Amino acid sequence: MSPENKIEYHELGFFLPPDAKILMLGSFHPQRKRWSMEFFYPNLQNDMWRIFGCVFFSDKDYFLEPDKKHFDKERIQRFLLEKGIALGDTAQAVIRLNDNASDKFLEVVEPLNLAEILPQIPHCSALVTTGQKATEILLPLIGAAEPKVGEYTTFRREAKEFRLYRMPSSSRAYPRPVEEKARIYERMFREMNLL
Repeated sequence: MSPENKIEYHELGFFLPPDAKILMLGSFHPQRKRWSMEFFYPNLQNDMWRIFGCVFFSDKDYFLEPDKKHFDKERIQRFLLEKGIALGDTAQAVIRLNDNASDKFLEVVEPLNLAEILPQIPHCSALVTTGQKATEILLPLIGAAEPKVGEYTTFRREAKEFRLYRMPSSSRAYPRPVEEKARIYERMFREMNLL
């Protein structure tokens, strides 16, 4: 195995508020050199925290530090705890086939272990994938039908019914304005009574 194709293990674990109602799942974090903070969606070029800012505060810069070069990790975590939103990634170990953050070049070595995660968030009733790669990794683990972007399907796990939402990617590689993505996320948050 060449050095550029070595296995990379997830550095962030999971963020699991005890009262979490939804678990949002990306694919895998970008390389550390692209991080603006030590938390999920750390790349300043990723729009997830701008989407949250638009949806909940009508301000896409709400979660940015005053210098506009970093996201405010503490503010984000307080907000997620208050709302009951858990975060994680569907891949826990990958090989980057290209030296970048593109999902297209991620080879998944180890997917997440839902049997370990879901018991820690017993109030969770929806899994939310934030892009195509995350959806592709998760579907075989839960046996759900793939929803259209912005919609959900249902699946059962240990006698409990869950929703699987398929949200648009917050990456700028998915070429839609942040406000358009935010409208799709807003509908999901409303349906889950988080707004």
